[in-house]
Amino acid sequence: MKKLVLAEKPSVAKELARVLGCKQSHKQYIEGPQYVVTWAFGHLVELKTPEDYDKRYQTWRLEDLPIMPKEMKKKIIPGTKGQFYAIKKLAERKDLNELIIATDAGREGELVARWIMEQVHWKKPFKRLWISSQTDSAIKQGFKQLKDGREFDRLYQSAVCRSEADWLIGLNISRALTTKYEEPLSAGRVQTPTLAAVHERDMAIQQFTPRDYWTVQATVGSAEAQWAGDKGPRLFDKAKAEAIQNELTDGKAKVVAVDKKTKTEQPPLPYDLTELQRDANQRFNYSAKKTLNVLQGLYERHKVVTYPRTDSKYLSSDLVPTLAGKLKQLEGHYKDEVRPVVKQANIAKHAVNNAKVSDHHAIIVTEERANLSAFQQDERNIYDLIARRFIALFHAPATTATVQATLSVGNHTLKAAGRKEMNAGFKTVLRRQDANEEENPGLAKLTKGETVTISQVRMKSGKTEAPKKLNEADLLASMDKFGLGTPATRADIIEKLLKSDSMELINHRLSVTKKGKQLLELVDDELTSPELTAKWEKELEAIAKGNGNAKAFIANIREKTTTLVSNVRQSEKTYTAHNLTGSKCPECDSFLKERNGRNGKVLVCSSRECSYRRQKDPVLSNRRCPQCKKKMEMHDGKAGLYFQCKRCNVVEKADDKKSKVNKREEKKLLNQYKKEEPIGNSLADALKQAMKDKD
Repeated sequence: MKKLVLAEKPSVAKELARVLGCKQSHKQYIEGPQYVVTWAFGHLVELKTPEDYDKRYQTWRLEDLPIMPKEMKKKIIPGTKGQFYAIKKLAERKDLNELIIATDAGREGELVARWIMEQVHWKKPFKRLWISSQTDSAIKQGFKQLKDGREFDRLYQSAVCRSEADWLIGLNISRALTTKYEEPLSAGRVQTPTLAAVHERDMAIQQFTPRDYWTVQATVGSAEAQWAGDKGPRLFDKAKAEAIQNELTDGKAKVVAVDKKTKTEQPPLPYDLTELQRDANQRFNYSAKKTLNVLQGLYERHKVVTYPRTDSKYLSSDLVPTLAGKLKQLEGHYKDEVRPVVKQANIAKHAVNNAKVSDHHAIIVTEERANLSAFQQDERNIYDLIARRFIALFHAPATTATVQATLSVGNHTLKAAGRKEMNAGFKTVLRRQDANEEENPGLAKLTKGETVTISQVRMKSGKTEAPKKLNEADLLASMDKFGLGTPATRADIIEKLLKSDSMELINHRLSVTKKGKQLLELVDDELTSPELTAKWEKELEAIAKGNGNAKAFIANIREKTTTLVSNVRQSEKTYTAHNLTGSKCPECDSFLKERNGRNGKVLVCSSRECSYRRQKDPVLSNRRCPQCKKKMEMHDGKAGLYFQCKRCNVVEKADDKKSKVNKREEKKLLNQYKKEEPIGNSLADALKQAMKDKD
């Protein structure tokens, strides 16, 4: 008898099949002596849409809401039926007596597999492959230690609750807002409070008023000090600052206290996904989504890092014996950093904590040696962050000698601080080594009780600064703090807000758009608050750990959905489309809206009953200007389709034999216009005719 292995995607399935000795390749599975490996394409099954329950829901009406089926049913995702039925056929084979779930080892991966199993009516035994890296040794070891599939029933329940909650809240509130205000408006239990966090910072910046301030600094003996009041060193009264300066000039200062300490800083914990995304954003301006995609490639394709979608920064004790080998394989690329510690290879004790390891330990390197020459620059950057953070765990803590002194001059107090690095330790690995020169070296000469001369007093001016707009690193930190989403979903939430035009990214900083601001005003205050979503996330986590009640959670979500929809229905708030233009629709005389299309700006009718739309800006083709090599604009003139570069004043006809568009390009352009333009559009017709003429 053989065992059926279900992977989440074809690339992972091929690697599993290779390690398991499966060599008979078929279109939808790979077979071997003991295993048959097949795959999904992510999800093959999804929750049914409202129109699947009743065709009347194809038309969105406020009076039909909330839509809450008594039982949430599933369907096969269109476009994946071929693979689904191939799995179903395999499931019916008599010689396959056990299923091994080998989808991603997490909440969403569990849902992928269980919904497929449910739809193919799998009744035979099943087990779970739960591994944290994709190396050959990890896969082999994982198949030797397969877990009982029923151990993950609670994780599956949590995944179902998350999926149904997002369907009930997100779908109903989005439909309610869209139908009431006749504008595509999207809201959800995670994305709305995330948007509110960005808006809160925007408002703080908008309401900020800069203030002038002054500080008074003095040279006392051979040290530098600063005047300090009860509320800090800043003075918002220039006259008072000048008076203090005069009173300190040529004075004597008595040393009231000198506090000397040695500060020890431990190496930072290894990365979880959120912190890695934050660091990549701060250092390389990578979006959270980009970091996750690069990391997934390092995990699946290159096999050089462990499971990426983890929320833990700790390592389990059973990993400790394997860490020396992982460190040793890094020596080729990080010789100077690894050689001093490779013989003893003592891991920092604070990084090992079984109680703080959830489904997966922190992200670290595997025993697979990285071929950096085969990596893209993005891959090298992310791998370097992970590798250096891992190596740092084997280095000594950093130690710094600090001195703080307090001096008095009459009724005034002066403060002085200095530091000297004693041992850089792990900082040399992270390229975080602080300046070697000693800060405020004269401070060490001060002793308690002595009196020193003030030789120079200076007054400096400044202005208070508004807080900066959030970048993705800041937003990820806020989402993590309030429990908005999970490490695996936060990148997609940010991308969804950007694509829905509720939020925009300018110079790597986030801000809420006019549409987003109005959306936050229209939704219920409770939905914008992170507290409600954080409460739901904690309940989902409790369900996964067996401490929560799935039925009670969904009942609460249904009740909350009814309340939120009712609030939208009864609201007297209004919405003004932010993208209305002064142009009118030639078909119904309503104003046109400007939107981003696949090929630039498009104008669409603001009336929901009218489907008129047209391209606003000229479409850029794949045809390159023979002079400047930039993409040329595509136009439909009296003589037919032509291409133009306004920069160089170059015009080429589409049917010009010397500059004819190749068939592949014409087909691509036509397909693009089919998506953007209504049937019967003159330009689409021109493209069709151009293709006929060419044939």
